[in-house]
Amino acid sequence: MIDTRTIFKERAKRFPMSPGVYLMKDSGANIIYVGKASCLRNRVGSYFVLTERLNAKTRQLVSRIADIEYFVTSSEEEALVLELNFIKQYRPHFNIALKDDKSYPYIKITVNEEWPRVLVTRRLENDGSRYFGPYGSAFSTRQTIGTIKKIFPFRSCKTIRSGANRRPCLEYDMKQCPGPCAGRVDGNEYNNTIKSLLMFLEGRHGSVISRLESEMKKAATELNYEKATVIRDRINYLNRIISYQEITQRVSGTKDAIAFAREDEDVFVQVYFIRESRIVGREGYFLKNTRHEENTSIMTSFVKQYYSHAVNVPPAILLQYPIEDKPVIKNWLRSRAGHNVNIQVPAKGAKKELIKTVASNATQGLKAGKFKNISSKTDATSLLDELRHLLNLPQLPERIEGYDISNIHGHAAVGSMVVFENATPAPSQYRRFKINTVNQPDDFSMLKEVISRRFGQKFLNSPTAGYRLPDLILIDGGKGQVSSVVESISRAGHSEISIIGLAKENEQIFLPGVSRPVALDRTSPVLHLLQNIRDEAHRFALGYHRKIRSKQSFKSRLDDVAGIGPKRKRALLNKFGSLAAVINADADELTGVKGITPEIARRIKEIV
Repeated sequence: MIDTRTIFKERAKRFPMSPGVYLMKDSGANIIYVGKASCLRNRVGSYFVLTERLNAKTRQLVSRIADIEYFVTSSEEEALVLELNFIKQYRPHFNIALKDDKSYPYIKITVNEEWPRVLVTRRLENDGSRYFGPYGSAFSTRQTIGTIKKIFPFRSCKTIRSGANRRPCLEYDMKQCPGPCAGRVDGNEYNNTIKSLLMFLEGRHGSVISRLESEMKKAATELNYEKATVIRDRINYLNRIISYQEITQRVSGTKDAIAFAREDEDVFVQVYFIRESRIVGREGYFLKNTRHEENTSIMTSFVKQYYSHAVNVPPAILLQYPIEDKPVIKNWLRSRAGHNVNIQVPAKGAKKELIKTVASNATQGLKAGKFKNISSKTDATSLLDELRHLLNLPQLPERIEGYDISNIHGHAAVGSMVVFENATPAPSQYRRFKINTVNQPDDFSMLKEVISRRFGQKFLNSPTAGYRLPDLILIDGGKGQVSSVVESISRAGHSEISIIGLAKENEQIFLPGVSRPVALDRTSPVLHLLQNIRDEAHRFALGYHRKIRSKQSFKSRLDDVAGIGPKRKRALLNKFGSLAAVINADADELTGVKGITPEIARRIKEIV
């Protein structure tokens, strides 16, 4: 029996390898914890390791989790800001240890000391130090310090300078401390670093970069190229980490930002709420009946439906795509809001970057939404039992394998196998096949090859396979495809495995030996599960097909010429523009290309 921990551990494997913020909710949909991650997949997955590895507080948190939502961000710095906004807004039980904001951590810089230190503290004191914050958690504060220490090395220890003969600590070797305790840096240089650090935390980023650029030029003038290189790298790193902070400064005020992602019939719309220059929340919505609609039409329909129910209409709305009847909709929104409403599709700048971030989250929401209704063992069992009943299967289809073929007129042909266990994808068990025996457009024969290889003894006995036999095989196709697979499965000695086909045209299910297809209601969760499996098999096959086709597209008759590798081939095509022009060039023109000898030129002329 699969417990909740296992379910969330598997869900976490589908989270993106991106920075972001995650919100953990209890059974009442209350947010009980907000966290920041540099990699959402790894961080969230770490909560669902063996219980004995967790402390008591984390065990209590995990025991109350009923759902997890996440926000993808463009940087860790954005995630830090967003984490703090959410903590202030929701006051989650597991984030707040004390009753007021004084419990939040701050960055403290002891500017009153000869060699200032940078520390994390929860106490604000009138001691002459500079304080920055508050921050969302001690963990995120230390992460911030770790980030800025790569740009502005400073001392954190209490060790007082004791002479040049002292051996510096490990932080010096890691270039995160300039080593004042061992006399490796003079006071002026160290204080300049602290001044730059203070300017950075105050948001004076342009001044910091100008200061560093001056130091870099000075070092280069003095022929201290090693120091100049170090400063250059710090400038580049600084530019990367302040990019989102600049966006938040420019995308100011109160507005909504709307973008969506679509795949086949599925459209997921994401709405971000920016209030007083802070992202304070978001909502997501699935839309129906969008298969043949243009992006403009989808956006128009959503804006009208959404704001007909919205309590508050902001003075500005940023959109991913333009809308139809814009003047009419603007007047309608003005009458509802009592103020003018500016509707804009950003073409560049910070607003465009914000829309890209919203669209990225919409893509993740679309993927997650396909499996959201199957989030517990009970739901999965009920769904699979209904599938077994509807198709009269001999056993509960706990393991379903989906297969598909992708090719263009028989070229670059590949097959895919995807695996769903308890109605949930198991990507680590996916398998792809390059078709070896079929050189013409024949999906039936290609399917036979894939099935024969999957259920052949070589695959089943492979020590790295470790896959048990499926309870159900799903094929993208109708009667012909199903018959091909039945024949291959029987020949392999596994005729006990159930097989079905799902034809895309009418979304009908085909069973072996049954003349009439099974038609399920379009809203049926069972049909949605089967569609997800089929579409996932199609996506996986298409991705592999494109990869192979891309490699093959770079092949040409030049590949058959001895002495021509990728570099010389690229040089020839860059020089002459096409294979035909290379062949038509005379020997003198060919030898004018770097690396082409008279002998290689002769061989090229021989391929005409």
